[in-house]
Amino acid sequence: MQKFPKNFYFGAATSSHQVEGGNINNWSVWEKKNAINLAQTSKRRYGHLENYQAIKKQANDPNNYISGSSSDQIHRYKEDVRIMKKLNFNAYRFSIEWSRLEPKIGKFSCNELSYYQKLVDELRQNGIEPFITLWHWTVPIWFDKLGGFTRRKNVQYFLNYVDFVTKNLKGVKFWIILNEPEVITNKSYFLGDWPPQKKNPFLAIKVFKNLIYAHNNSYQIIKKNNPDNQVGIAKHNTFFEPYKNRIVNQVIAKVLDYFANHYFLQKTIKSLDFIGLNYYFHHLVGGKARNIRKTDMGWELYPKGIYYLLLDLKKYHKPIIICENGLADSTDKNRGWYIKEIIKNIEKSMRKGVNVRGYLHWSLLDNFEWADGFWPCFGLVKIDFKRKKRVIRNSAWEYAKIIKELKK
Repeated sequence: MQKFPKNFYFGAATSSHQVEGGNINNWSVWEKKNAINLAQTSKRRYGHLENYQAIKKQANDPNNYISGSSSDQIHRYKEDVRIMKKLNFNAYRFSIEWSRLEPKIGKFSCNELSYYQKLVDELRQNGIEPFITLWHWTVPIWFDKLGGFTRRKNVQYFLNYVDFVTKNLKGVKFWIILNEPEVITNKSYFLGDWPPQKKNPFLAIKVFKNLIYAHNNSYQIIKKNNPDNQVGIAKHNTFFEPYKNRIVNQVIAKVLDYFANHYFLQKTIKSLDFIGLNYYFHHLVGGKARNIRKTDMGWELYPKGIYYLLLDLKKYHKPIIICENGLADSTDKNRGWYIKEIIKNIEKSMRKGVNVRGYLHWSLLDNFEWADGFWPCFGLVKIDFKRKKRVIRNSAWEYAKIIKELKK
């Protein structure tokens, strides 16, 4: 691989509810009510996998689906920053927990904001650029009771929150307004798997449009607060490949590609300084995945897919930062290989003229993986959730070595 620019960002990502611990929001309420059902669902969904027997006991335990203290980053952030430094990171993406800052409607807490300021300051002191996500799916309980993003008028509450954070949190240049809006809309309002478990396509469309509205208006607020702010989206894109290039498969792939990958971007492109790409999936339309390597959750590992997605995003003429890319790999057998192959494909796209500015691996830590709980291990750093002990995995050291070699 060729050397990367010195200002290229290498690091990792997390989200507040998945790593902080102690959050009280719509998801924490839902997970406690549905822990038993989630354990049963996990058995149906993953029982066929090769590694299921190894995680069966944990996956069948309802406590696995309650976030609790999670990875306890809120108390151990300094240790985590030290780990990032050891791994040669110069960037870290994390999210703000809205429910912490505004536990009651209209009552913002500067005391809670001080935690995020301390984290930003700690990162800055160690030469690590903070990338902040303003919304990574969870909302305050009061906002959920008002109907959340199903109502256009409720978006103003989100805009007030965005204004408060971006006015008062100092030392931040990169802001990501929304994380994977199409994923949360699909899972929560179309499929009905996640809170509030609505199964209504018309409501899903309404929420999606309200999130577009929220993004575009948030952009204006953030730029007004500081014109130098760089504002983006964390957009989940899937590589849809037509099997054997058959005409019918090509048509289906194009339709899926437009609605899943491009519709939201086209509606927000004027309100984007950069595009954040989240890549996990390759879908062979009309055929079966051919890659033997899979994650613990049965997801195909197809590093070449990121190359095609990056080429596809070139037409927007915006800088691109990979905000998420990773795998559940408890034994750490594939992570090192996967990171290396992903970075090779990023470099390949850059040689084709794609303006890629960074790669943030998902995830820094083993964390609370939403409706699947704690058993999927995405972390570069292994977590003993009882003692909160951090152990850097071998693949993380491999990643650190790659960073060092590419930035010489």
